[in-house]
Amino acid sequence: MSVARIDVIMPQMGESIVEGTVSKWLKKVGDSVKRDEPIFEISTDKVDAEIPSPSAGTLAEILVPEGQTVPVQTVVARLETEVGAALAVAAAPPPSAVPARAAPAVAGAVAGTGARAPVGAGATSSPAVGSARADTPRGPVTTAPSGNGHTLEDRLRTKSSPLVRKIAADHGIELASLTGSGVAGRVTKRDIEALLESGAAVGAASPATGAGVSSPAPMPAVGRSMDAPGGAVPSLPSAEAWPGDVVEPMSKMRQLISDHMVASRQTAAHVTSFFEVDLTRVARIRAKKQAEFSATSGQRLSYLPFIIRAVVDGLKAFPALNASVAGSTVIYRKQYNIGIAVALDWGLIVPVIKHADDLSLVGITRTLNDLAARARSKRLQPEEVQDGTFTITNPGVFGSLMGTPIINQPQVAIMGVGAIEKRPKVITGSDGEDTIAIRTCAYFSISFDHRLVDGAVADEFLAFVKKRLETYPEDVS
Repeated sequence: MSVARIDVIMPQMGESIVEGTVSKWLKKVGDSVKRDEPIFEISTDKVDAEIPSPSAGTLAEILVPEGQTVPVQTVVARLETEVGAALAVAAAPPPSAVPARAAPAVAGAVAGTGARAPVGAGATSSPAVGSARADTPRGPVTTAPSGNGHTLEDRLRTKSSPLVRKIAADHGIELASLTGSGVAGRVTKRDIEALLESGAAVGAASPATGAGVSSPAPMPAVGRSMDAPGGAVPSLPSAEAWPGDVVEPMSKMRQLISDHMVASRQTAAHVTSFFEVDLTRVARIRAKKQAEFSATSGQRLSYLPFIIRAVVDGLKAFPALNASVAGSTVIYRKQYNIGIAVALDWGLIVPVIKHADDLSLVGITRTLNDLAARARSKRLQPEEVQDGTFTITNPGVFGSLMGTPIINQPQVAIMGVGAIEKRPKVITGSDGEDTIAIRTCAYFSISFDHRLVDGAVADEFLAFVKKRLETYPEDVS
């Protein structure tokens, strides 16, 4: 029997994805694999994914170990297979020619919010955040050769983390003109900090958001001493491992979450307000419709679809909450794409319900449950975690009464839902007398970006959502 070798490459999981990290090998050398059977897991700037085998055969060689980051199209392993199967694979289009939606199973890589709660069955657009290869030697940042900006090397070099891009914009640094210590010369945070400390001349940064949109004025970084000369950032003590400690590298997802959270706190002026919402009426409607809803849709009706419907109505009434800040301009979104934070065993992800205003309760429930299930099984597509305009997180399923979630950039607000529980409340009867009654309540929080959203507007929005939930129509569909 003739045997041929087939290359297994790092796939491109979307047009903007230029590198990936091998997070886990699901097979070892010598194992037999079936065609389309998951062979390894990767983490990218957008998503986590299980990558299927391009052919049936035997895993003959692993070229890229776990934890290593390589550019797309890099050969990461080789399979041994029969010649006939190899010819069939060779006749197929290369992965780079396959549309992103046809990519194999993908799960969410970065949430970018302060949320912790699963949603959907129970329950950012993520800016690219990368890490340098662990085996890449550190070196000084140098000026990169000029190019047209469309080569793989150019895209890799400029595809830095949001924090690096913000530092570069604040100091007039053009990332495309530099070569750092990351993959294909990618500039890391350490690179750019070293460049600033050296005082080397850098080129003027080009506008990041297009003509007519200016960059925001530089703001002091978190922890920056305003009394220090030039606003220099003081050195902070570094954590060191003690005897008996366990030291593990951050996963790709955790690095993405870390960078995105810090960048959001440094970018947006965070403020949080709280409201207590009486969900007794929604609870009664839900209980009344549960049997019929399950019979006709095959889905379990939770509180979240009611909340999403109320939030969408609120965003229409208060468009500043469904907007983004771009330098000194404001982009008011006309789509209502609601991100829902989903807790995973290995991190956090925010899949997005697109055009939520066009969906009924049944449609929202089906979409919500589908996204949550596929997020937990690593089968989301990259576009399903992008283009959110507002985010909801549900820490209440863990028993949390309330929280102050971090805004999912480039959005300007995120709403948190606390534990839904029965509480004694003072209510006024039709006769004007006050009585104590058992009500189903929850604390809702709204974290908003005070650069755009004033406290009065945020409170009016949450008051609107509260009233809508407390007066929900019986004939809702």
